[in-house]
Amino acid sequence: MDVQGLTRSAEAVAQRATCRAVDQAIVAYYAERDRVPQRLADIEPYLTGDISAYRIRDGRAAGPGCPPRTPR
Repeated sequence: MDVQGLTRSAEAVAQRATCRAVDQAIVAYYAERDRVPQRLADIEPYLTGDISAYRIRDGRAAGPGCPPRTPR
């Protein structure tokens, strides 16, 4: 059994879930205020945990586990 491989896989899944949570917080903020959040501090009330590795770019989460964005 490849424990290290399984651990890497589990960590990758957890990071994607966190990215999704940040995206969902951005959507909740937008729905409540009708504007896109500009800083992580804007969406902190919608989340628990450490989100310091993330950024808000073009109204979406960017950071560990987030899919790369293609330029518009």
